[in-house]
Amino acid sequence: MKRIKIIGGGLAGCEAAYQLLKKGYAVDMYEMRPKVQTAVHKTDMLCELVCSNSLKSADESTSQGALKYELELLDSLILKTAKRNCVPAGGALAVDRHEFSKGVEKELLNFDNFNLIREECKEIDDWTIVASGPLTSKELADQIEKLLGHRHLAFYDAVAPIVEYSSIDREKTFVMGRYGKGNDYLNCPLSKEEYLEFVRELAAAERVIDKEFEKSDFFNACMPIEVMAKRGEDTLRFGSFRPVGLIDPSNGKMPYAVLQLRKEDNYNKLYNLVGCQTNMKFGEQKRVFGIVPALKNAEFVRYGVMHRNTFINSPMTLNKDFSLKTNPKVFFAGQITGVEGYMESCMSGLIAAKSLMRRYENKESIVPDEYTMIGSLLNYITTKKQDFQPMHASFSLVPPLNERIRNKKERKAAYTKRAVENIKEYIIQLER
Repeated sequence: MKRIKIIGGGLAGCEAAYQLLKKGYAVDMYEMRPKVQTAVHKTDMLCELVCSNSLKSADESTSQGALKYELELLDSLILKTAKRNCVPAGGALAVDRHEFSKGVEKELLNFDNFNLIREECKEIDDWTIVASGPLTSKELADQIEKLLGHRHLAFYDAVAPIVEYSSIDREKTFVMGRYGKGNDYLNCPLSKEEYLEFVRELAAAERVIDKEFEKSDFFNACMPIEVMAKRGEDTLRFGSFRPVGLIDPSNGKMPYAVLQLRKEDNYNKLYNLVGCQTNMKFGEQKRVFGIVPALKNAEFVRYGVMHRNTFINSPMTLNKDFSLKTNPKVFFAGQITGVEGYMESCMSGLIAAKSLMRRYENKESIVPDEYTMIGSLLNYITTKKQDFQPMHASFSLVPPLNERIRNKKERKAAYTKRAVENIKEYIIQLER
């Protein structure tokens, strides 16, 4: 039986395993937890979501929705399991973290040819998919560095706090989705005085500092909220705290600023502070977020943390099918390749697995074209750039339409329609 090694039991690794297993390949998956833990993981479960429980928009007129459509056509395990374990989140696909992880693990363990090895893997052999994630252990990172022949890159990522629903002052919140889209967000309005006090204290708060942090750039999509606050008093109000599209029913007015809370589970017990990734000390988090009236007595189930993330210089090292330029029998997948986001990581695992199978069977390597969300992201992360940084799916990465469509929503729908047509052609090519 054809046996493949996968290093890492995250979204990319699990998706890759599923794609291989259902085609009759045997998979040895190495997951170092719980023997070796990371700075942010709390369990030993496969596919543990540590940053957020949201897999972003499911609307097909968005780039994230288009990506999900493509992955659904490609029979993505991660997407199927997410839909089975979703929690209300307006137009987004959010999941119950525990049930989602449990569902993925159960599906893989149902295969007789799946071997889960709870050990830290330090060797990279032929016919391996390295999906060790942005928290790759030092020993494996050293091996990757040796394999690539140059230094890989690093950035820093921050995680948002989670609070108990029962500790939120509901009288100082209102339920509403932006622009009336659903009612799955709990909004904490702030007056101008409350917001300005919050920003002042946020910018002055004590942070957990590592010497390396001061020498590194933050990745903008995960910028700590206290760093954002230092950029100007209105930075947050035009970002994650923007009140546009929200009307407080208590007075019929748009608040000066709003901190949104999103449900974390199906039992309405836990809520995530949306856009509040932070590296403040735990005591400071309780004090500063307590300035928000609705969170004055909030009980924190998880405080925000910051950790070191690692990714390789994919334009220099990877082919478009996620194989190494120097050894096409070794593949990389997940955030370590520079794809940013849960579904993007899932996508990379899926494509890496399909690419590996074609190479193993001496077939020509094929990947989705740049008109698809998948292909456009592959094109981005493998195209030479002076300053390579992680990227998520975006309509801005795909070529323009042949016809000019002024209406923004109709234009995005046209991008999605074209992408779906092209991903179907890719599926036909795979079956030849």
